[in-house]
Amino acid sequence: MSKVINLAGTLRAVSPYIRTEDEAIEAAKALANEIRSGASRRDRQRILPHHELERVAQSGILGITVPAEYGGADISNPFLAEVLAILSEADSSIGQIPQSHFQILEILRLAGTEEQKRYFFIRALAGDHFANALAERNTEAAGLITTRLVPDGIGYRISGQKYYSTGALFADWIAVFAQDDREHLVMAIVPRDTEGLTIIDDWAGFGQRTTASGSVIIDNMYVSADSVIAHDRALEQPATLGSLGQLLHAAVDLGIARAAFADMIDFVQTRSRGNRNLDIESTSTDPLAIAKTGSIAVKIEAAAAMIERAGRKVDVAQVSPSASAASDASLAVATAKILTTEAALEAANALFELAGTAATGEDFNLDRHWRNARTHTVHDPVRWKYHAIGDFHLNGRLPRPNGQF
Repeated sequence: MSKVINLAGTLRAVSPYIRTEDEAIEAAKALANEIRSGASRRDRQRILPHHELERVAQSGILGITVPAEYGGADISNPFLAEVLAILSEADSSIGQIPQSHFQILEILRLAGTEEQKRYFFIRALAGDHFANALAERNTEAAGLITTRLVPDGIGYRISGQKYYSTGALFADWIAVFAQDDREHLVMAIVPRDTEGLTIIDDWAGFGQRTTASGSVIIDNMYVSADSVIAHDRALEQPATLGSLGQLLHAAVDLGIARAAFADMIDFVQTRSRGNRNLDIESTSTDPLAIAKTGSIAVKIEAAAAMIERAGRKVDVAQVSPSASAASDASLAVATAKILTTEAALEAANALFELAGTAATGEDFNLDRHWRNARTHTVHDPVRWKYHAIGDFHLNGRLPRPNGQF
């Protein structure tokens, strides 16, 4: 990786080494305690979390999925999902940003050369942050890639424009996805300050406002051959690429649901008033409010349990790859994604239903939970999850392996 090393620039001090799953959870909780208090202000004023993402890098969390043979803890997927859920409950933008980082490391595990794995896994252990430049905005359909990797001497050139590049503004490395001259999808990992690579903060969504999910412009960027990973190799065998990514998206939604529920409980207990026309002294004694609260609590617990179950199935499919294991993982993750989507949206809605008019005050900024839930849950519409699950049970069909299933 000599060419890549020369491009990498100044390297960050090595992050603390996380050895176990329990240590990963404790690190996530400590970070959550740091970032929670400023989450509402960052959302209202759109203050990008540069400092907070540096704290994530310094925590060692970015290396927790590195395989054991490369020095990592290789934590199981239920614990990985819980790490993102914990961060997302504190600030869902910060919880979402590392999602693509872990998926890039999974592509590296499945498709990278031995030299690429040795180098980039070490960088992840040192706290380097990887982000994607994948999605394209002006294509005929979502998922199409028109960006091209063109041979140039011993390396390549890439030109194109990407959008929804979550976290690229904070990252050390950008994984640029392109089609090669054989129409195969490749992933080129380059330092974020590479000449010809421009990251633009033009994300304007009403939710997940500080993810910096904006544009990446690639203008005749030179890429060394040892930076290019043949992405298609990750799908040559039954793999968990899509199910892992969707599991982590579900974890973000779970965190949003928990945050909305916690704020609803706090507001109802401390600020909401009763209804004298109904002889109800306080909202917390309203039997219908109590029942609604219990209903949402059950849905959040069910969603969390399904994430754990789905994560175990992803574990199995990673350790013992087979068509049946990959299918089981995909179906379980699809179910988890449905449940977390519904839990996040219902919890965010119920917050105002139960807390009342006072909760709509701008100073509280409680609408951020609904905005975040509504924005993040449209990443991959759950209507197609229902269809995929039903089609499997009725007709034995599964979608072809892809990033959404």
